[in-house]
Formats: sequence, structure tokens, C-alpha cells
Amino acid sequence: MNTIFSILIVVTTFSDVSDHQKTGVWFEEYAVPYQIFQEQGYNVTVATIDGKEIPIDPRSMPKDKQKWGKELESLKYSVKISDVDLTKFDAVYIPGGHGAMYDLPKSKDAIKAIEYFANQNKIVASICHGPASLINVNLADGTPFVKGKTLTSFTNDEENTAKVVPENELPFMLETELTKKGANFVAGAKWSGHVEVSGNLITGQNPMSSKSVGLTIVKELEKRGK
Repeated sequence: MNTIFSILIVVTTFSDVSDHQKTGVWFEEYAVPYQIFQEQGYNVTVATIDGKEIPIDPRSMPKDKQKWGKELESLKYSVKISDVDLTKFDAVYIPGGHGAMYDLPKSKDAIKAIEYFANQNKIVASICHGPASLINVNLADGTPFVKGKTLTSFTNDEENTAKVVPENELPFMLETELTKKGANFVAGAKWSGHVEVSGNLITGQNPMSSKSVGLTIVKELEKRGK
């Protein structure tokens, strides 16, 4: 418990699905693990593709802004992923929000960063729509990182039930895409907390998994040690 780990949080800055549809990071999925990391005394760096302020999906904006003041403030500033010295970090965490489906899977900088952690057998963790960032991540031999991994994410069933973003405006269905890449996809009950750990990969299904994902990252880091 005395070890100080360093965690890189990679976050979307995509905000506009259409003129009438706003998105971004899902606040709970960012803020709850962030708070857990802070309570542990970990070093936390928040990075984005462009180094800009991070948009919050308006549907996830906390009502009690005073309670979450530190977490809200931390989203106003980010560093560019391309400027980060990845060797200084023990884990990468990618929260969700529909925004993560639009910019992270296409970003060479995001892919390169996640591939570093994947290939160094360091912890890669993500939740809900965040695992969209993994679909183009490969191991050194060209194998998809998720191939053969047991994982979860926001499910097709949850997507179709929630209908937050119309299917024709989604770049893909995440569960389907992860399965295509060879992942062993495990869906828990709809709208219930569910976490999978498979080697160095930690994934959570939905916002209700936020606390469990954060605590699992801490547990796995402590288990590994420095």
C-alpha cells in the first residue's frame, strides 16, 4: 500500500455527433476511478489526442458540482498523448462515453500509446465505450491485443435499449467489433456492474462498473508491485 504508481488516463475530446447530439466522456467513468487513484496517492496524468479541454457528455453531468469539483477541474486541462513519456507510467486507463468511439480508434497517437502498455505487459484498463480504443491496438507480432482476451464493454443490448445515439450515427457496434477482433466477449446483466480481468487487461461493462474498475486497477497494480 506504500507504493506510488503512475496512471495515464487517455480521454476522448470528441463532442459533436451531430448538430443536435452532444457527447464526450461519461463523467462517472472518469471521475470515480480518478478519485480512487487520488485517494491512493497515485500520480495521475490526463491525456488527450489534441491536449484540449475534455467535453463531458451532458447526460452524465453531476448534479453536485461541489462534491466533484476537483474531478471537474481536472477535465479542463490535458496534455497531448504524443508529449507523454510512456515509460514513466504503470498503467493506462481509458474511460468511456460515446465520444471514445469516434476519435480514439482512429488516432495513431492513442493507438501507439496503448500498444506500448499492451506490449510491455503493463495494465490496460477501460470501461463502457472506452474499449473502442482497443480495436486497432496490436501486439508486436501483429496480433490484435484483444484476441483471446476475455473482456466486456457496453453491450449491443444496452446500446439498443438506451438509444442515446441513433445506430445510424454510431461508427460501429462495440460488442460486435471486439468480437470480430477475436475477443471472448462476456456480457453481464444489463445496467449492472460487471468487470473482467484477463492477463493485463481490465474492462468494465457500463457506468455502474466505475467503482469496481477503479478498485480492480488498484488491486492489480498492488499485486504486481513495482
